[in-house]
Amino acid sequence: MDRTEPLWRPSREAVEAAAMTGFMAAATEASGRTIEDYQAFHRWSVDEREAFWDLVWDRCGVIGDKGARVLVDGDRMPGAAFFPDARLNFAENLLSTRGAGEAIVFRGENKVERRLSWNELHALVSRLQQLFRAHGVKAGDRVAAMLPNMPETVAAMLAASAIGAIWSSCSPDFGVEGVLDRFGQIEPVVFLAPDGYWYNGKAIEVADKTAAVLERLPSVRLALVVDYLGTAEDVAGTLERGVALEAAVAEYEPAPVAFERLPFAHPLYILFSSGTTGIPKCIVHSAGGTLLQHLKEHRLHADLRPGDRFFYFTTCGWMMWNWLVSGLASGATLLLYDGSPFHPDGNALFDFAAAEGMTFFGTSAKFIDAVRKAGLRPRDTHDLSRVRAIASTGSPLAPDGFAFVYDAIKPDVHLASVSGGTDIVSCFVLGVPILPVWPGEIQGAGLGMAVDVWDDAGRPLRGEKGELVCTRAFPAMPIGFWNDPDGAKYRSAYFERFDNVWCHGDFAEWTEHGGMIIHGRSDATLNPGGVRIGTAEIYNQVEQLDEVIEAICIGQEWDGDVRVVLFVRLADGVALDEALEKRIRGKIRSGASPRHVPARIVAVADIPRTKSGKITELAVRDVVHGRPVKNKEALANPEALALFADRPELQR
Repeated sequence: MDRTEPLWRPSREAVEAAAMTGFMAAATEASGRTIEDYQAFHRWSVDEREAFWDLVWDRCGVIGDKGARVLVDGDRMPGAAFFPDARLNFAENLLSTRGAGEAIVFRGENKVERRLSWNELHALVSRLQQLFRAHGVKAGDRVAAMLPNMPETVAAMLAASAIGAIWSSCSPDFGVEGVLDRFGQIEPVVFLAPDGYWYNGKAIEVADKTAAVLERLPSVRLALVVDYLGTAEDVAGTLERGVALEAAVAEYEPAPVAFERLPFAHPLYILFSSGTTGIPKCIVHSAGGTLLQHLKEHRLHADLRPGDRFFYFTTCGWMMWNWLVSGLASGATLLLYDGSPFHPDGNALFDFAAAEGMTFFGTSAKFIDAVRKAGLRPRDTHDLSRVRAIASTGSPLAPDGFAFVYDAIKPDVHLASVSGGTDIVSCFVLGVPILPVWPGEIQGAGLGMAVDVWDDAGRPLRGEKGELVCTRAFPAMPIGFWNDPDGAKYRSAYFERFDNVWCHGDFAEWTEHGGMIIHGRSDATLNPGGVRIGTAEIYNQVEQLDEVIEAICIGQEWDGDVRVVLFVRLADGVALDEALEKRIRGKIRSGASPRHVPARIVAVADIPRTKSGKITELAVRDVVHGRPVKNKEALANPEALALFADRPELQR
């Protein structure tokens, strides 16, 4: 396709129907300024943050007492306070819909399907809230879950937040130390775990793991076992303080959920950094900031509507789970999937989409690439007529990935590559449904987000790569880190590089269309000969080759400089011979530049990744240099690290 033309343009009818368009008209009326396009709208949302976020509150119908003030100390980062007089409850906003319509549809890898109406969800939340209160749970207490992505997880989060308790979760595939590295820091009073889960065709029991975790979490007063494998009663009987969730909530009759309205900045979630370079940071997010940011992103950037069928493939240890469940606040039905997306083949998620009339399909760049390399063409095999938007995150989506979506999945769809992080439980740059989609580009900065790209001296860059920054405060900034009373760790994480400016740690570049390309993490950028190179630029080229399943790239300290080393995981039956090395180098040279060409190419059987599926460049770099990896528990496959140690190819 000609790169002078976008891959997709929204139709005039789609633009007129988009919530973004109506919001722009309201902004024009409120501001007295003419706001005719997204660039003007974004500029106004950043210049007039008080007016913008006030409008978000009103037009999104936030339930609560807004108070008189919108922003205090808005020039301080950190230190700004949004809606300091407001009082609200996060769960009350997510449970504002009632009735017999579907709130949650769950599908497990084992083909189990469950459906909860809005009334049934309210009833389960009510019973859980009563149970929590009977065990003394109060505002500010922590409720922690090691659960699959299933309805009980959503309901337990809502029950905790209705009280004002703080929710934290991880997936059940974490090891004992990985769970304790997280929850051991926050001392939960309630712990939820399953009797097991399904993955890749196998039922995996976790009773021993749960017992080992509870032995070292003395703060837990109640351990709830959620039934998935049919053995919850038996497992609960082996645990001190253990009880099967179904039996525990059966003692309570459904009643109206009691929503405790608390300050805007009251803590809602504790999320954890990946932890591959040390013990995970405990990032505390506010109820009001999370709610307002998610409403803005869902209603405006995702164009989410009441009754939409809203899906994101995620585990409960990734911030996309928190982002997904907020879809309830827009009246959308959550489509939850748990298990491997490739069991028994790569069609599982497309089967789900077709069967349930999915309207928003959220996934990762790695999944899209894996579907492409599996030779699948879902548009030819599945009815995806109701899918309006496909979102991709987790790592940069390569231009070839964009082209594949439009060629093989759906030609007329809003493809939104998005980027943000656990740090803000939301996005800095993401989709804009009224703008065209260009290959390899994220469409634009989020409304209200003063995103820019700076050089090392703090000067704005255009058409060049630099640090992704946010120059003004926004509601979804963390409250701080847990166990960081003077805020030193928090300030060091984001504000040490540039005073009073959020430095996110991404290596980014503005495009001529006003979009953005993320070239990888700043701390993983390569620096051969003093020239910074983003790892994503190399992946975009080499992963186009059918012989290469995936790759990981690092900078190796060598002979007083840094040389680029590329590790490749190859397709079955493919060997890394001289001819393939030549093809790889030629592809990188022609598609990126001669500076991107690796000095060494090494074949490996596996590539280490975090529990949320992100490859771990820093951990590989440490192994290659003989340094210890501080927290292997953060990895889904820590055994893969051994494949990178003492490689003879890297000794010359």
